[in-house]
Amino acid sequence: MKSIIKSVHARQIVDCKCRPMVEVDVVTSDGYTGRGCAPTGSSVGMSECCVLRDNNPEEYHGLSVHKAVDNVNKFIAPALIGMDVTDQKGIDEKMISLDGTPEKKNLGGNAIYSVSIATFRAAAEAAHQPLYNYIAGGPVKTVPVPSFNVVNGGRYASLTQPFNEFIIMPYGADTIDEAVEMGINTFQELETVITKYTGKKPEVAPSYGYAAPSEDPEVILNLISEAIDHCGYTGRIGFAFDCASSEMYDRHDDTYLLKGQRVNSRQLIDYTKYLTEKFNFVFIEDLLDEEDWESYPKAHKEITRTNIIGDDFIVTNPDRLKRAYELDALDGFILKPNQVGTITEALSAYNYAMDHNLLAIPSGRAGGVIGDIVMDLAVGLQVGFIKNGAPRSGERIDKLNFLMRARDLNPGCRLADISPLLKF
Repeated sequence: MKSIIKSVHARQIVDCKCRPMVEVDVVTSDGYTGRGCAPTGSSVGMSECCVLRDNNPEEYHGLSVHKAVDNVNKFIAPALIGMDVTDQKGIDEKMISLDGTPEKKNLGGNAIYSVSIATFRAAAEAAHQPLYNYIAGGPVKTVPVPSFNVVNGGRYASLTQPFNEFIIMPYGADTIDEAVEMGINTFQELETVITKYTGKKPEVAPSYGYAAPSEDPEVILNLISEAIDHCGYTGRIGFAFDCASSEMYDRHDDTYLLKGQRVNSRQLIDYTKYLTEKFNFVFIEDLLDEEDWESYPKAHKEITRTNIIGDDFIVTNPDRLKRAYELDALDGFILKPNQVGTITEALSAYNYAMDHNLLAIPSGRAGGVIGDIVMDLAVGLQVGFIKNGAPRSGERIDKLNFLMRARDLNPGCRLADISPLLKF
């Protein structure tokens, strides 16, 4: 049964880092409403769709999004009014055509994506279903295992840790409630362990984990292992990295930063392989520069005890995912719909991954929001595990609560068993 779009309206709000973002309401003629907004990341791939900002230094240091808001209200809204809200593909293709650029730079990927989400939510409302059940085509059977970003790399006053995120994943939990508790307990115990190691309480990093206490990734992994052991979770929690290596890559001499020195891709691959043989890693994300197409197949061939994953490398783009698969460069990708700009394109990348036995790992963005659609996708697509962020800050806690709530509201729903996905 059709539900016709009556109005599309955008406004400017702010994300969890107080950066302006686009929010859109879509209302149908029979009274159903969907709302969507476009969070942005800190580690942003060069091939991501355009986040259109005003560049007015007198407002939010140039980050305001009034142009993108106006593009929704003046150009996108008139084009979509009268369309069937359940025609997601048609709606997204209409906006892509209206923009006319691969990177969505005319209307703004943030404008298009916010509308895409809002229509998706309105369609689920019209179907009288939670969005995740609408995506799944019925009641969901599992919720994914969450992961927790506990230590954040980056440039600090006393050191630079090139690996962006040190992540733990309670793969040995029996229930979602236990998985959440294991992650939180370990995160809280880690504060004590780091304080003992450095002699001072760790500072809160930009992504809400603890600031890296060492330039040496192995030292940090040992500290996290100590916290895991103290909590009694030995053998039930694995590791993951988001290296975000493009952030520390020098294109002039083709080197990466590691433990205070510049190394080549071969050295970085060898070192990472060593870490995966000492510690149990579920996945390693963005080990190399996002355009290092030559080295990724080498890393995938050499590092066999974990899953090699692309984020900035793939940017949820079906074409880049296809190229990486044909080069045998990875085991899967991070699913971030706003990178590619529409729900239709994001699901196309997901479907390609499923057809080719690749992992799709939904993830929020650094500039997150409460009610992020990525959680509906994570549960509705019935994936094995996801990236949640640090167990601190409301929009990240909201993602954990979403999983526990979804399990409770769907009789028979359980925590996904990811043992077949582990390589250690």
